Amino acid sequence: MSDQSASRGRKPMGLFRRIETITPLLFIPFIIYVVIAVLAGGSHMDETPAIAGSLNSTLFSVPMVSGVSWRMSVGDSLLLLSLILLSVEIIKSTSSRSSAMINHMASMGVLLACIILFILFANFATATFFLLTVMALMDVMVGVIVSIVSARRDFGVGDGFASN
Repeated sequence: MSDQSASRGRKPMGLFRRIETITPLLFIPFIIYVVIAVLAGGSHMDETPAIAGSLNSTLFSVPMVSGVSWRMSVGDSLLLLSLILLSVEIIKSTSSRSSAMINHMASMGVLLACIILFILFANFATATFFLLTVMALMDVMVGVIVSIVSARRDFGVGDGFASN
């Protein structure tokens, strides 16, 4: 395999780099949410999931000039982390390596897990997890589209390819 990589002018990847390339980054906030959901427990009052208190708890607060206090909750910070990781995932999808295709398949697995958990379990029926699921959907859609466009550019397939 290293001979093939060298013949294409690419350096062979190390094990950690290969795992990082294959693993979808949105798996990180997904796992964090699952841990919070398990720690929150399964009992819920009325129609509010048990995790709502954990997600709405204040992580930090900053006094503003206007006199109000800007509050960052656990759920907000999880969404911020997810947005940053989604941006990195989109940049990673410009690679035309085979590991990028494996990453897209793993991203599809994260999306399917998000959809199933959102539909079936009360602690996952929150706006925070819904937005995390939408980000997983965007990762799959945008990642595949960017990969197709970059692969088309890499292989030099143009609009006039079949013209006589």
